[in-house]
Amino acid sequence: MASKKKDAHGDPHAADGDPSITSRLPFEPVPTRQKPPKKATPAPAAPSVGTSPASKKGVSRIPDVVNRRMVRRAALFCGVPTFLSLLTFAVSYVVITNHLLQLPTAAVLLVSLGFFGVGVLGLSYGPLSAAWDEDRLGTAFGWEEFKLNFGRLRESWRNAKAAQDETNSRPSA
Repeated sequence: MASKKKDAHGDPHAADGDPSITSRLPFEPVPTRQKPPKKATPAPAAPSVGTSPASKKGVSRIPDVVNRRMVRRAALFCGVPTFLSLLTFAVSYVVITNHLLQLPTAAVLLVSLGFFGVGVLGLSYGPLSAAWDEDRLGTAFGWEEFKLNFGRLRESWRNAKAAQDETNSRPSA
């Protein structure tokens, strides 16, 4: 039987030239064929001290470097607009009490809500704009990383939907 050439992560399918497989990250699960349902098993023993679910075999986790990068970006892209949203109330109070400008209440509310909305979007944009590769920092704003990571996310949604449709279309025994 001919052996397949493996890539750097040990994936034998990467040599086939499929770009979706060759662009996989180390912490992404490798798609495998669907396993038959397991029979009833006894309840698992309580985990020993110092073991986490991520340390178990077969469970992938996000590397710490990438995780910190995602959290920093989420804090930045969410924190700054949220701070500006709260600052809107303080600035409008000073402007109105010093009679510098007559601001309508609705305008202050809409500006503040607008900043809050940008903060909510920034909460999602932060992790998606971070470079998911451990060895690469990425760009300051992260637009290229966002496009790449959002494409990966959409692909995983499609694969999950296709797998769900496949299991739903199988006749029951």
